[in-house]
Amino acid sequence: MKVAIVKLSAMGDIIHAMVALQYIKKANPSLEIDWIVEQGFVPILEGNPHIDNILPVHLKSIKKEKKNFFEQYKLVKSYAKNQYDLIIDAQGLMKSALTARILGKNVAGFSKNSIREGVASYFYTHQVDIDYAANTIDRNAKVMSEPLGVEVSQEMILNKEPFLFYTKSQKVNDVLSETRKNIVFVIGSTWESRNYPKEKFVEIAEALRANILVAWGSSEEKEKAAWIASQSQYATALPKINLNDLKALIAQCDLLIGNDTGPTHMAWGLNVPSITIFGPTPINRVYKTPINRVVNSSSKVNHYKLNKEDFSIAEIEVEEIVTLAKELLDA
Repeated sequence: MKVAIVKLSAMGDIIHAMVALQYIKKANPSLEIDWIVEQGFVPILEGNPHIDNILPVHLKSIKKEKKNFFEQYKLVKSYAKNQYDLIIDAQGLMKSALTARILGKNVAGFSKNSIREGVASYFYTHQVDIDYAANTIDRNAKVMSEPLGVEVSQEMILNKEPFLFYTKSQKVNDVLSETRKNIVFVIGSTWESRNYPKEKFVEIAEALRANILVAWGSSEEKEKAAWIASQSQYATALPKINLNDLKALIAQCDLLIGNDTGPTHMAWGLNVPSITIFGPTPINRVYKTPINRVVNSSSKVNHYKLNKEDFSIAEIEVEEIVTLAKELLDA
């Protein structure tokens, strides 16, 4: 049986969906699974033994150049030649639903009341019903597994095997310490209101006195990382690294502390201790485990309408994070 999974973006969402693969494959070892994804996120999927083919698209380019629509349509149409028995749209957007429908006729996805763009559900022959406000990982696991007759329970997810894979990186080895704990800071995200203040990251670094490695992904984040490094003798701004190096770095660190964003969720996918800092986004985007913990502001978050002007993340006390970090490092 050939299955195509359409999960285009973003990094954290892709990671949260990938957890189901190990259980789907265990239940159906003969399944052939292809994954259609935005080309920038291909490295997240690379190396996963449960994926047979990673098929990149560049649908984001259509926003900038409408003429790219025809190029991308032809590309997806060429993937349809693989003659999939089932296509699973694990995204729940119009663009992902259209992509899935081009790939074949037998398409599964979220029900109308389970997604933000409910009209996408009309493209599906099988609909999966789960509350839009339910845990993000549970939602992804259900839409991935139910159409295949597989159940992925919360207990199974809690006992998962690491599912992000990487090749060794000398660039990473060069920044790791053999004498101090290695802690990665993830200081950026897609909205400024989701970012914990850089000044408070400095305070955390000074309190923990570990080998603090500050990751960045944009020029703005690079400036923040350099500033943090200039303010703390314990912090180092990382050089520019790719997604394989980032996976390798996080896999070998002792703790990750970061905002609610893709690189932070890598720690969960790698079974590495982490603290995710939440402000205007819901904490049920992650699984809380003995090693994967969260701190959050006092804001009441509306799952259906997130407030980008909510900067309550800045109110979270440094001491709360430091205390939790020490607990995880001691364990």
